[in-house]
Amino acid sequence: MIMKGKKGLIIGVANNKSIAYGIAKAISAQGGEFALSYFNEQMEKRVRPIADELGCKYVYRLDVGSPDEIEAVRAKIEQDFGKLDFLVHAVAFAPKEALDGRFVDTSKEAFNIAMQTSVYSLIDVVRRLLPALNKNASILTLTYLGAVAVVPHYNVMGVAKAALEASVRYLAADLGAEGIRVNAISAGPIRTLAASGIGDFRMIMKWNEANAPLRVNVTIEQVGASAMYLLSDLASGVTGEIHYVDAGYNITGMGAVEEIDGKASLVWDRVKNSQ
Repeated sequence: MIMKGKKGLIIGVANNKSIAYGIAKAISAQGGEFALSYFNEQMEKRVRPIADELGCKYVYRLDVGSPDEIEAVRAKIEQDFGKLDFLVHAVAFAPKEALDGRFVDTSKEAFNIAMQTSVYSLIDVVRRLLPALNKNASILTLTYLGAVAVVPHYNVMGVAKAALEASVRYLAADLGAEGIRVNAISAGPIRTLAASGIGDFRMIMKWNEANAPLRVNVTIEQVGASAMYLLSDLASGVTGEIHYVDAGYNITGMGAVEEIDGKASLVWDRVKNSQ
């Protein structure tokens, strides 16, 4: 089993439809051991059953915006595991109003919240947990195509993801001498709790399905399998990478066009009108 003997921490499991859950399930299936975290009491009620399902013994309270809670988790990790072989950061947030309307109207407060929660949390968690990471540990975070191209209703989160991807590269350069790898997965649209805040998300999924080379939307199981690879020794020579798991959508340069009544029409228009 590929992850047998590996120990880690997965931050960001929200429910059994989240990408982080897909990652946890893939790691568990390959013999890995890990702790899960929850943000507050409400999230704890969702995470505990998942921990039981996956045979996870340790569940920690962790607000990634709280240095004290990160330090407390490090102490628990050192007590429960000794040191970790992998770390998954699946945390992102922006106020709902910042994901609608024009990007130019983004407030300073919304911008700071998106950057602090979605980007700086990775840096802070890695720095504070570094003493609890083995020298060959692997770190993984989650990004999206909106980091490198405009996606409707993504707005400030696209800017945050761009900063996150840059942070992956700089962290990889910082930690490579210690043998620690840092990568990100850019997954295609998946119907998760986080995605529920994005307007017209159903239409975005249909558009992705119509235009991706594989003509499908990816699943949390597919993303989980790719994550498991990046976290395992199979990817020991891979760091600083943004790995796309999106049925190939990121390689497309033009939307699909069909002929209706002798005129070219974007598939997007038909999808939008079918809502």
